[in-house]
Amino acid sequence: MMKDNKEIRKGKEPRDHKEAKEAKETVKYGNVMPKDYTPRLKTAYLQKIVPAIMKDLSLGSPMAVPRMTKIVINIGVGEAKENIQALDLAKEDLTQIAGQAPQIRRAKKSISNFKLRQGMPIAVRVTLRGAMMYEFFDRFVSLSVPRIRDFQGLDPKLFDGRGNLNIGLKEHHIFPEINVEKSPKARGMNITFVTTAGSDDKAKALLEYLGMPFKKAANK
Repeated sequence: MMKDNKEIRKGKEPRDHKEAKEAKETVKYGNVMPKDYTPRLKTAYLQKIVPAIMKDLSLGSPMAVPRMTKIVINIGVGEAKENIQALDLAKEDLTQIAGQAPQIRRAKKSISNFKLRQGMPIAVRVTLRGAMMYEFFDRFVSLSVPRIRDFQGLDPKLFDGRGNLNIGLKEHHIFPEINVEKSPKARGMNITFVTTAGSDDKAKALLEYLGMPFKKAANK
């Protein structure tokens, strides 16, 4: 068996190629977790969800079971054009929410009607993988989603046709990590859950098993 990069695995042999890849991504994206830590949700996925989906979808191999690969969170900060401190506050808020420092996104081109210049900072974005991804998902469905006002379930139409779920939130105050006194202005954000499903039906089955609450189909 080939040994993985020493900077990642410190000379230890990985259990399989997927474990080595996840370890590499953890270092690349700055996720700080104890090397022997496995999130509760990932354990549930491997031990319970994979066998259940294999049965439900009549799959012959665990490798055919869809999995979540990353979560991308983006906050647009239009007011940063006049007040750069707004960008700093959004960056701090997203760090608290995701547990990982985000990147600053800049305008790719100038748009005079919107007083937008190329290179101007206009958003912050973070990409979560590995343990950080599972930890965020667990907190999101357990603590944040129940705090959405008048929530009745997510619309399955939010899938993009390729098995990825895009959720638009009106305010970031649903996250318990946010101190409303320090960040009183509600900020909208977009969260994308990327999977290997390839189809919306398989992705929906995966996310439902992981705990994502979708609207129930209306009885005809």
